[in-house]
Amino acid sequence: MRAKSNDVEQVELTVQVTPRASANQVGRYEDGLLRVRVTRPPADGEANRAVLNLVARRLRMPSSALTLVAGARSRTKRYAIEGLSAAELHLRLAAATPASAQQKRPRRRRIPLDG
Repeated sequence: MRAKSNDVEQVELTVQVTPRASANQVGRYEDGLLRVRVTRPPADGEANRAVLNLVARRLRMPSSALTLVAGARSRTKRYAIEGLSAAELHLRLAAATPASAQQKRPRRRRIPLDG
């Protein structure tokens, strides 16, 4: 976490992007990495804009609070988020992550009953 000169909190978030996905979706958040899928192609910054808007909506923040710091031409991107502490970021993303993605449970095998 970094503090800016005017005492506004700022935190960085690493995002792993899958462009040209079948649906826009914010996936798992674990180990400081957020997985995001967007339908837009990576040409002309379309996927970057889609990711920015999707992450801002998930964090319940204006998109102007997020700044792309690194990864404009990469699938791994780093965003600086103004006005949010690291603890608050973690809480918002953990609350938004589906329970099935938070805990990986082994799949049960179904055994047919004869009868």
